[in-house]
Amino acid sequence: MSYTVSRRLLAALVLVPFAAAPAFAEEEAPLDSILVIGQRDRAISIEPRGLSVSLGDAQFRAVNAFNVEDLIKYAPDFFVRTRFIGDNNAVPGFRGTHSTQSARALVMVDGFVVSNFLGNSFSFPPAWGVVSPTEVRQFDIVYGPYSARYSGNSMGGIVNITTRAPERTEAFGTVQGFIQPYRQYGTKETLWGGSAEAGFGLKQKDGPFSIRVSGRRLVNDGQPMQFYQLATAQPGSAATPISGGVVDPALITKTPVAGDFSPIHSRQDQLRTQIRFDSGDVHVEALFTYWWNEESQHNPRTYLRDGAGAPFYGSTANGGRVLLNGTVYTLNPASNFNITTNTKNEWLGGIKLSAPVFGFDLNANLSTLQFDRQTQRRSSGYVNGLNGGPGQLIEQGPTDWYTLDLSAERTIGAHAIAFGINANRYRTDQFNFATARWREATGRTLNSRTFGKSRMVGLFAEDVISVADGLTVTPGIRADFWRAYDAGLIGARTSQLYAPRRDHHVDPKLSTRWAFAPDWAAELSLATATRYPTVGELYQGSFNGDGSFNINSFDPNLKAERSRDANALLRRRLGRVTITGSLFYQRVENAIFQYLGFNQNGVSVQTFKNIDRTRQYGAELIVETRDWPVEGLDIDANAAWIDAITAKNRADPASEGVQFPRIPRWRINGNLRYRIDAATDVSLGGRYASRPNSDIDGLQRGDTYGYASELLQIDARINHRIARGFRISAGVNNLTNDKAWVFHPYPQRTFTIEAGWSL
Repeated sequence: MSYTVSRRLLAALVLVPFAAAPAFAEEEAPLDSILVIGQRDRAISIEPRGLSVSLGDAQFRAVNAFNVEDLIKYAPDFFVRTRFIGDNNAVPGFRGTHSTQSARALVMVDGFVVSNFLGNSFSFPPAWGVVSPTEVRQFDIVYGPYSARYSGNSMGGIVNITTRAPERTEAFGTVQGFIQPYRQYGTKETLWGGSAEAGFGLKQKDGPFSIRVSGRRLVNDGQPMQFYQLATAQPGSAATPISGGVVDPALITKTPVAGDFSPIHSRQDQLRTQIRFDSGDVHVEALFTYWWNEESQHNPRTYLRDGAGAPFYGSTANGGRVLLNGTVYTLNPASNFNITTNTKNEWLGGIKLSAPVFGFDLNANLSTLQFDRQTQRRSSGYVNGLNGGPGQLIEQGPTDWYTLDLSAERTIGAHAIAFGINANRYRTDQFNFATARWREATGRTLNSRTFGKSRMVGLFAEDVISVADGLTVTPGIRADFWRAYDAGLIGARTSQLYAPRRDHHVDPKLSTRWAFAPDWAAELSLATATRYPTVGELYQGSFNGDGSFNINSFDPNLKAERSRDANALLRRRLGRVTITGSLFYQRVENAIFQYLGFNQNGVSVQTFKNIDRTRQYGAELIVETRDWPVEGLDIDANAAWIDAITAKNRADPASEGVQFPRIPRWRINGNLRYRIDAATDVSLGGRYASRPNSDIDGLQRGDTYGYASELLQIDARINHRIARGFRISAGVNNLTNDKAWVFHPYPQRTFTIEAGWSL
């Protein structure tokens, strides 16, 4: 039996003890009509149609959480592409969603949209950084677009983060420290980081106002995200002899590894303020949060040595040709071992209101997320990086989005009706300059500018009908009206303006829930959904090597993605054990996929194209135990099998019938929590994903740099409450030091210690 299969079976065995769990006397409230996995202390904050997950403090205490998205790492059939502590490209994925299809995840904070629908790739993640892990009260996840209340960007699913409200007068603080000994190729680093957070809450004793203010700083050195490789060259008479390098025969490109891109130094600062007014049935809430972020890669490491044994970063001699172990390669000193600094400052502001009006419960919220500053400064090679010579500047702005949601709800007899409107506007404007001095970004020469806007207005209506005792039927309908406009691409030699585009679709929904016995519940959800192209997919084209516009680098006529979805759930409670089975299906017409390649001039291009049809179906098994099989022991375990393929693709027939890239056949997650006594608890968590394809044709499969690999990571944590209001925790992520990849390397074994207090 292979090592890979053995690990898969070992992970799957986590679920075996619960498959025939015995029944216990009922100790919890009966199953309600909402099928929610996880904590039940608070109502879920988003409409739970289809598989729904709600996580709270009991689950959060069991997680070594550095980024806010870490809190949901053990959720069923779900993942977040977090590559290191403080990662800015953490894209969430549901079931058979590709790990860079960011536009298929609707992410909100307190109901305010933080999803970046300016594009659809790892470069457009949600603005997770506006919230810290300790400020989260509840994490809710809904899989699929089964509620008419949400746009087609919920095609993968919906996430809402509910932050802690100022419910009392208090002061609080948390400090963390973490360390990662990292070893890969010729890189051997001990990487350190830490965070500190403090804040306070004030609540009027006999008044309606309350406020909560908090601030956090996180500093971390993450492992290098990429590695340089030597390029092949035709044999010639002149080449610079060198030594060193690392040969990894499993790489997609078989040439030696020349060095790393540098550890990533990340610094993040966050300030959050929430003000609330509560008087009777009237609730008003304002949220403002600012996030300062800087990432730098200033220490690229070469594995090469020149004839004198000194570090070798490339040379212009002999046209960059080098001789290593009898083979001639090239190492361009103007494009390797660059030094970079990235800055991204964002702020989120929002206000929401709920109040009874003419017999209806009225809810309204308006928010904006603004990129106050976003720049990337990069040197042209190592020597220019050290002496401040030529480089490149990418500058973003003005870039922002606005979202508005209005809804009205009322119960009339057996009907709970809801209707409303959603609206958004996204805007981007990005400049790419060549610079004479990269650090100061002076001596600018425009290479390109891309810009555009999109707008969508959606109308919805739903009716939750109580047909009989324990049986509800929820029909819904949604109409979306979309427009893309004010878009273009400008270069040094040419420019292109794009004509505005309009589109609209109507999507019906239907969900039925049936609690047909005291400990049984079932649900069937059906839906169609439409996900319109983002500005980045439509318009951010590129140029050829001669500076002319590359008409093949984009498609301004991309069609909207159209999905048909189904989800069937069956839930059974056996005393202290609850088992949920789920079957899901999704077919997407005109799926938008990002192809990577090179044009005729050898320039790297990214092209978004429609795939005629993709299809996924699968099954999920979720087991929850509370105080079983012994008092104090809680277990959440889940397994998913996914079959996601490219069903029809006239542009690339070789991809038809092939498992869709970066989608594993199996995902298995679990979390075990044990209360040793009133002051101490321990936890063990694990995540497994089988090896997926790394490309759409299924030709690239591997477990090293450049591939999407198998993943098996085990985490452990211990919490101890020293005194009232004071706690200390310690933990380790990736206990077995599994080396996994999502093209980039995931973290290796990481240790952490944490302390928190509240007064």
